[in-house]
Amino acid sequence: MWEVFEYVQPGDIIVVDGRGDTATGAFGEMLMTYFKGRGGAGVVIDTGIRDSREIFHDVKMPVWSAAVTTGGAGHLNMYPSEFNVPVACGNVLVNPGDIIMADDGGAIVIPPKLAPAIIEIAGERDEHEVFVRMKLGQGGDLNKYYPFNEEGRREYEEWLKAQSG
Repeated sequence: MWEVFEYVQPGDIIVVDGRGDTATGAFGEMLMTYFKGRGGAGVVIDTGIRDSREIFHDVKMPVWSAAVTTGGAGHLNMYPSEFNVPVACGNVLVNPGDIIMADDGGAIVIPPKLAPAIIEIAGERDEHEVFVRMKLGQGGDLNKYYPFNEEGRREYEEWLKAQSG
């Protein structure tokens, strides 16, 4: 399994098909330290990790995993055989070169050819959420803004025009 780390390029994200095995701690502090040192940006793995405190607080490596475990790295149930091939992680197909977007809410996979459309949709959603958060923070009517009723949508469209002009 360690061979994959020799091919890491700055900004790479490792996605692992661990078959949902939450007992095995596939990565721990040492591998994550090495991965970060090679320029790795994050790990998405549908199995467990070990040394979570060290990974998150000392190494400061972003990891999205199915579990945190004290289970060792013996990989008794997993036999890595290839890398840089399509895998299923969390029941989602991930191809080499796919874009991984992740935050505290989870991780998603974006095929590169869909990136322009996703960026447009995400930008619109971000603007929408800025407006809704502002209105709700001002004590606005939840039924008017979340989700929009007809009056709330009109206010939002007027706000959008004012922002761009």
